[in-house]
Amino acid sequence: MNGFLSVLKPPGVSSGAVVGMVKRCLPKGTRVGHAGTLDPAAAGVLPVMVGRATRLFEYTTDKTKTYIAELVPGIETDTQDTTGTITSRGRSEFKQEEIEAVLPSFIGLIDQIPPMYSALKRDGQRLYELARKGEVLELEARGVQIERIQVLYRENNHFFLEVTCGRGTYMRTLCHDIGRALGSCACMGMLIRTQAGPFAISDCLSVESLNADRIQQAVLPLDLPVLGFKAVDVTGRISEKHLRAGMPVPCEDDISENEPVRLYWQGLFCGMARRKGEKLTFDCMLLE
Repeated sequence: MNGFLSVLKPPGVSSGAVVGMVKRCLPKGTRVGHAGTLDPAAAGVLPVMVGRATRLFEYTTDKTKTYIAELVPGIETDTQDTTGTITSRGRSEFKQEEIEAVLPSFIGLIDQIPPMYSALKRDGQRLYELARKGEVLELEARGVQIERIQVLYRENNHFFLEVTCGRGTYMRTLCHDIGRALGSCACMGMLIRTQAGPFAISDCLSVESLNADRIQQAVLPLDLPVLGFKAVDVTGRISEKHLRAGMPVPCEDDISENEPVRLYWQGLFCGMARRKGEKLTFDCMLLE
């Protein structure tokens, strides 16, 4: 079995644990991985790679994602969400109009300092491991892209924000920074990822429904996450034997140097390649 699954990760379960659940349903030795970690407390879309789909990891992670995040006014925590220890307090009520007034400043390419409680590494160690030891490091701001942000609704003075953003954006930090922009404090409560690239929450399998038959029925095509790249049919340019050996393919197409493309042979998705001179050279070979 080779392809992708869209799995609904429940809160309180790690992304790795979901991968383990899928793996236990499949034949021994099947490679399984996930494309885009969700924090254990978060829920929502977790793209899962099965079999040769794991070779496409680099092409699946850099995708636009959409979240619904609960902004909780009045407190900051060491984790920037409600699971952490409170470090500061501020006014406990925000007006919706003042939140909406600062949201435009968070749209576009913005600088964001990642939280200490994150899976980023410093000198080979995860930041959350250092944070649990009480270490606090000076972290550099990173550029992240936020395409859209809006208040969906308000409930008990908590605000539910819908955010569409690029890779590496921390919703916890966004809530924290919005609180600071209002001259007060805020952190994140609930978080749900509703979209990750082509994977939507409406198409997700629940972890309770996972079994071999259900996975077989729900597995998505290998080329689904890369449909945005140009497709090139190389049928007739190279023998099947040489293609399966990963040999370069003559380039007869209008393709820029180093441009990634999808290669097909007799309708079969072969993998991702780039133009190198007069040849198309495999980045990711999916045939065996």
